[in-house]
Amino acid sequence: MNGPYRDPTGAGSVACTRQAVLEFAGPLGLQVEVIQADHQNRADVGAAIARQWYDQGVDVILDVPTTWVALAVSTISRQKNKVFLNSGAATPELTGAACSPNTIHWSYDTYMLAKGTGAAVTRAGGDSWFFVAADYAFGQVLQRDVSQFVEAEGGRVLGSVRYPFPATTDFSSFLLAAQASRAKVLALANAGNDTATCIIQAREFGLLRTMRVAGLLMSFHEVQALGLRAAEGLLLTEPFYWDLNDRTRAFTARVRPRMPGQSMPGNVHAGCYSATVHYLKSVAALGAQTAVADGAAMVAHMKAMPTDDDAFGIGRVREDGRKLHPSYLFQVKSPEESTGTWDYYKIIATNPAEEAFRPMHEGGCPLVRG
Repeated sequence: MNGPYRDPTGAGSVACTRQAVLEFAGPLGLQVEVIQADHQNRADVGAAIARQWYDQGVDVILDVPTTWVALAVSTISRQKNKVFLNSGAATPELTGAACSPNTIHWSYDTYMLAKGTGAAVTRAGGDSWFFVAADYAFGQVLQRDVSQFVEAEGGRVLGSVRYPFPATTDFSSFLLAAQASRAKVLALANAGNDTATCIIQAREFGLLRTMRVAGLLMSFHEVQALGLRAAEGLLLTEPFYWDLNDRTRAFTARVRPRMPGQSMPGNVHAGCYSATVHYLKSVAALGAQTAVADGAAMVAHMKAMPTDDDAFGIGRVREDGRKLHPSYLFQVKSPEESTGTWDYYKIIATNPAEEAFRPMHEGGCPLVRG
């Protein structure tokens, strides 16, 4: 609710969750209450909130950005046999070695981002890379995964720096190291305000005259903060964009009055809506009494039912808990290309749902048979 991930998650995620409840709870005969809390990007705080909530009767927790907090909440959800629907964290470990019968991972992960941006940019001529990465699990894993796709396409990683998170606001020394490397691509393995600050400072130092910038976890909220003149040409991968099709536009029109500052929903926000819709449909189908009593049975039912909502369209949840939907490589429009506020993206490439995420057999999830 505060800090560098406030805009792409935070109050917008709460608004989209409540929108799903507004649309589906009543017609499905369910009584639902939505509460919120701020974990402050700290695993101990997030874990304490989860324990307290579950002990007080909460049935499902959503959103939970920041890898270390999400992993802690996933563990507690399994211990308490509750449901965890993650939309905000990027770690693929939630569907890998740390997968759980009580957890589903919606929206995105670092593998999707790495494949969507790393491989495509390298194929387009960006064959030398330098990384500026947040020094915690999210940034480290994202750098690792993107590097693998870059090298698989014949590219090279010329260097990297990692900075203390969330204590860093001056990125000048890291950006000058990137400039000195003479790499063609500046890869930002961070998110939220950190990404926006890096791009502003990179432009001030003249890096963008010689380097392409790949925002590895960047959303249009950062584009909005930067403005099109500063952000034009940036490449980024997202699974949702408000103007993608008629259904995403319809969802956006309904939820926008409840969004902070009447902004457009981003992919994490949309994931909270989509996950809540599927959860409520599954509760109605399974029966509220069973759903509340057995979180693992609830998640198993969610995996068995196809997904369908206005944010992500038709999809499914795999055995390892990975929600499948397409991802898109976008390029930020120039001010001249944009038709107005919030018209920021043009599609460069699409990864189909069954190809966008890590193959299930590569994840090491103990729930996967065979």
